[in-house]
Amino acid sequence: MLERSGSERFPFRLRILRNEKPWLTLRVQDRWPGAGQHIFCLRETEPPEPWEIFDELERVRVLALEVRGRRTSVVLDRSRNRRCDFLFLTRRYKNRPDDPPYEQIYWLTQQAMQQRRPRARLVSVGAPQPYRVRIASDERYPWRFPASDVERGRLPCGDYALMVDDSPVAVVERKTFDNFLADIGVMPVLHQRLAELATHEQHALVVEAPYEDFLNPKKLRYYSATFCAAAIADLYAAHPGVRIVFCANRKTANEWTRNYFAAVWKSRQERRETSSLARGRARTQALDEVAESTEPYVS
Repeated sequence: MLERSGSERFPFRLRILRNEKPWLTLRVQDRWPGAGQHIFCLRETEPPEPWEIFDELERVRVLALEVRGRRTSVVLDRSRNRRCDFLFLTRRYKNRPDDPPYEQIYWLTQQAMQQRRPRARLVSVGAPQPYRVRIASDERYPWRFPASDVERGRLPCGDYALMVDDSPVAVVERKTFDNFLADIGVMPVLHQRLAELATHEQHALVVEAPYEDFLNPKKLRYYSATFCAAAIADLYAAHPGVRIVFCANRKTANEWTRNYFAAVWKSRQERRETSSLARGRARTQALDEVAESTEPYVS
């Protein structure tokens, strides 16, 4: 929730609510970080002054919120300005080493993190019936899904989705070897994408390369094998619910995803049929009980 305050230096008040109760309240200098910029924030630790009047400017549902050490990643339920990070730092005064440390808070967006590219440092932390697959509009050289209804369109996250009506029921994000190497160089952004991917019950990150390629110094140009191994392990540890699948090549990754969508579709169909049968048995039993209770009494 974003509110306008009466302060000239911090004209806005940003609050994250959980169960309608403030979880984090910050005084911020702008409504949203600009391209390649970050916003300095102050944590609100005392109640507002009696003369302060706050006008609510917007209220947006939070899709995902994840705390990883000094970073808090937030994904909002809207099409633009949806991903951001809050970075909490502890500093000491240069001229007063005996004084207690103070806190610095920065509000960053995905674009700012990509442009500022941090140094290499980890953040702790087939179907019985044809099914419909939506491929992201910006996907180049897409995978193939024979015997399926394939369409191009917008996806909130991921590159491929199994669609029912107009809703994705399974989402897959595709990574080539070079894509994945580039992404682990900007770990905060990758953490955000995985957090958003995990908001779908059925999801996977599929890499078109075997795990051992990321341990082979001959295939790595910018990072060491040690860094790649630690980065991948960090992703598994930080996102235990996310399915990260390493395949031998593009063809294998395509085949894995095709079979994954088929299995999800088949499982949904089986659950629907089981539910329909259960309703039918319950209806038949109810009709039998009514018929027995209305039979004439014969002496």
